[in-house]
Amino acid sequence: MELRNIALSEKIKQACPVLHVAAVGCEVTNSPYSAELWEEINAFTTRFTNSYTMEKIKKRPPIHATRQVYKMLGKDPNRYRPAGEALCRRILKGQPLYQIGTLVDLINLLSLKTGYSIGGFDDDTIQGDLTLGVGKAGERFEAIGRGLLNIEGLPVYRDAVGGIGTPTSDEERTKITAQTTRLLMLINGYSGKDGLIEAAEYATELLQKYAKAKNVQVKLVNGQANGWASKPLNG
Repeated sequence: MELRNIALSEKIKQACPVLHVAAVGCEVTNSPYSAELWEEINAFTTRFTNSYTMEKIKKRPPIHATRQVYKMLGKDPNRYRPAGEALCRRILKGQPLYQIGTLVDLINLLSLKTGYSIGGFDDDTIQGDLTLGVGKAGERFEAIGRGLLNIEGLPVYRDAVGGIGTPTSDEERTKITAQTTRLLMLINGYSGKDGLIEAAEYATELLQKYAKAKNVQVKLVNGQANGWASKPLNG
């Protein structure tokens, strides 16, 4: 499937010059539950809880970098935690992960393994191209399962209608559902390019294995002095 154009605002470029985003788009078959996927999630959870502490979580490069961008933009990362950090903290507390559906569950596994905060969207609900900017005071954003979220100072992807995703939470309007057949996944590398390509490749493996992904398109979006460049990862 054809990936949408993604632009980044000047404010985001100033706050995080090294930012790279891996965009993954594909046709998928969602399902309520995958026993095989959950075996993989549970095995990873056991290994993670035996290896990490709360302090170690904050030092994971993708999480640390995302927290630093929050601070640069005036947002408290302890109050509005990036999703990658929040998931890691949840399993260290011994709290089970929510079973949402196969697409969301595999995105959560990817986020846990890599530390990246990852946006997952039903591509058919997005209107036009996307811009990554910064949330404004009073900007309406209905976070999935959380109600209205104060996104002032948060990095936020917007389409022609409004905000669809932040590193803390995505928006109800464009969320993944049981009916989703076209997925857009955005892996946010506030720590830079290192590790991002590998994360996108692993995402593709998970999608093909558990969601019958077809027509997978992957692009790396990165800041350049003369604007934004988007290219295939293997290009």
